[in-house]
Amino acid sequence: MASGSRTVIFAALIGNALISITKFVAASITGSSAMLSEGIHSLVDTGNQVLLLYGLKRAAKPADADFPFGYGKEIYFWSFIVAILIFALGGGISIYEGIQHVLHPEPISNPMVNYIVLGLALIFEGAAWYFAFREFSRVKGRWSYLEAIQRAKDPTIFVVLFEDSAAMLGLMVAFIGVLLAQVTGILIFDGIASVIIGLILIGTAVWLAYETKGLLIGESANRSIIRGIRDTLQGKPNIDHVNEILTMHMGPDFILANISVDFADAISARDVETDIAAIDNSIKQKYPQIKRVFIEAEKRGNKYPHNS
Repeated sequence: MASGSRTVIFAALIGNALISITKFVAASITGSSAMLSEGIHSLVDTGNQVLLLYGLKRAAKPADADFPFGYGKEIYFWSFIVAILIFALGGGISIYEGIQHVLHPEPISNPMVNYIVLGLALIFEGAAWYFAFREFSRVKGRWSYLEAIQRAKDPTIFVVLFEDSAAMLGLMVAFIGVLLAQVTGILIFDGIASVIIGLILIGTAVWLAYETKGLLIGESANRSIIRGIRDTLQGKPNIDHVNEILTMHMGPDFILANISVDFADAISARDVETDIAAIDNSIKQKYPQIKRVFIEAEKRGNKYPHNS
């Protein structure tokens, strides 16, 4: 999955870098506010891809004494930072530029340059979006797209997908804004388009922040995995009851599992040790993403009124 994430991010990075250059050149030639906002948008997206790649590199660091469970959550942190940057830089600057051009509209010179650049940007952005969508469709499995976004534990793919979707929508808004300003002569349409682009970016950033928040603070494994762990344990002859199953994603491919089990009273301490080793091995074989398993031998009682 990490390999697929990197491919998607590199595709988006190359596309956004090319797009940002062409948009800034077009904005400087034509004086279009919407085009300037689009240039800022693409520049922010380019920086975001760099941060995501950095997050993937940091997340791959092996565990050490300071971080005994590894650095997997780095990718969640940097994905959250990306959402903040989209909100603050992309959305904030675009709205500011739009308001300035609404209050002080300026004519757009050479609008054909904008149309050419927007067309090229749509091609580059569409290619990056296709890579992200194809990878997201591959990893989502049987879930619906909305369900996959809510349950996904690797935020890098849907972050890029959201960014590229917002970018394509922004390109359409910029095209309409430039076209209306040219056809009607009402110059504020260009500024209004810039404000709308900013609102699109802010909406995208809020959604991304919401989706990555749970992963950042410690989201559990998907319910199907928890049910699978319980089913595996309940089939063991020396286990009277499975009290509690607590899981946490320490990274996209690293789940920590803490399990409370009531072993049969008749078995010896040696048998408990043997069973714990067998449980640890069977869970990790069935779910390779579960890297660490902690099993507590505890008597069933009022401490566990609800099954996990």
